[in-house]
Amino acid sequence: MRAILASVHEQDPPDTDTGPYERILLASEGREFSAAAVERALELAKQSGGDVRVLSIARVHGVAFGLPNPGLLPTKREWDEQREMVRKVVKRIKRQGIEAEGRVIGTRNATKKIIQEATISGAEAIVMTADADRGRVIGDFSWSQEPQRVRRKAKIPVFLVCEDEEGRP
Repeated sequence: MRAILASVHEQDPPDTDTGPYERILLASEGREFSAAAVERALELAKQSGGDVRVLSIARVHGVAFGLPNPGLLPTKREWDEQREMVRKVVKRIKRQGIEAEGRVIGTRNATKKIIQEATISGAEAIVMTADADRGRVIGDFSWSQEPQRVRRKAKIPVFLVCEDEEGRP
């Protein structure tokens, strides 16, 4: 069993390509953007004089009887928290002289929406804050492993900035 998990994990695409990238998507599946992830996006954008688009996902928790249910949608407070988080990151990026814009999208499938947003915006790379990889089998059941799913499915480079439990990159 261990060999199977290792071979599946080894198929993940590397994120060692360094660009230059004209448009960077700094994305989150709803968690706070780490300072290290913002710095990585800035670093990539500065290399080419590119811009950064900031995206955060407001999680829709599901459907009831095949229809959207108001109790499963993000609350006003959750929307406001996500918008404020994106606003702060955009402001920080602009202070560094990099053009930036941001938005919040509500969805059940964060991976699909992040990749779709990267395609629509013409992003050449994605930067995300991520937890340590738990492997594909276990990770597919965990919302915190969304960045790893984005990395596996995206056709452009995805830079995952991992942090430990104490917030260090």
